[in-house]
Amino acid sequence: MLISALIKILAAAAAAYIIGSIPTGYIVVKSFTGQDIRTIGSGSTGATNVKRVMGKKWFFIVLLLDALKGAVPVLTAKFLPFFQISSVKFAGIAAVVAAIFVLLGHSKSIFLGFTGGKSVASGVGTILALSPMVGLSIAVIWAVITYVSKFVSLGSIIALALSPFLMFLFGEPVSYIAYCTIGAIYVIYLHRENIKRLIAGTENKVR
Repeated sequence: MLISALIKILAAAAAAYIIGSIPTGYIVVKSFTGQDIRTIGSGSTGATNVKRVMGKKWFFIVLLLDALKGAVPVLTAKFLPFFQISSVKFAGIAAVVAAIFVLLGHSKSIFLGFTGGKSVASGVGTILALSPMVGLSIAVIWAVITYVSKFVSLGSIIALALSPFLMFLFGEPVSYIAYCTIGAIYVIYLHRENIKRLIAGTENKVR
């Protein structure tokens, strides 16, 4: 039983990491402009940096693709029979592990020499897959704060920081709350340079 559970968890982790590693923003920019997005702006492969090169339309396209990239592995681990673990001790853990490894894949892509984005859209995708209501709430919070402040990074940091509290308020499992706590800390860490610029008043605003 334990070996079977570990195999399923490891399989979920590996699949999620590979899918998370697909560098959506890099592929889009490289395909249409021939440029390496890692040499532009912040160097991130995320939607915000894509916007600097290709405009608002591609910002939303990459945002959606990254969110789907986050949601698909988690939904697969959550509902595909192969990943179901009968033990109460391990119930639902495959989906949480998949969520963690999606974040790692997006930010440390195996296809880009372990570089990548800041895992915001893919992170929201994982949360949507775990708890649609919490995911939608976070998306709304992100949109409102970004619209009012004009800082994508600020909206991202606050929205993800609130995610564990929202999981708790919506009565979701402890494992989901723990994931959001870990994920929020990781995403905020990836935004450490943005935080310095926000404090210094030099962070780029949405145009």
